[in-house]
Amino acid sequence: MSVHDEIKERLTVAFAPEVLEIQDDSEKHRGHGGWREGGETHFNVTIRAPALASLGRVERHRAVHRALGDLTTRIHALALDIG
Repeated sequence: MSVHDEIKERLTVAFAPEVLEIQDDSEKHRGHGGWREGGETHFNVTIRAPALASLGRVERHRAVHRALGDLTTRIHALALDIG
């Protein structure tokens, strides 16, 4: 399973989001630290979920990182837009 698909699956199971957009921006970082051939190293994720709405900014980010678990070791950069 691709990293993109794993992100989608884990966040969907954890939060049942109303909005979930996952953008692989790896190609924009070609030649930079953490980039690998084949991509899937740099992601931008936008997520909107009632389960996250009551949490503060830092706690929302922590919750997403917990949901992604060990997958974060395969991702070099993860930008989150959590509302």
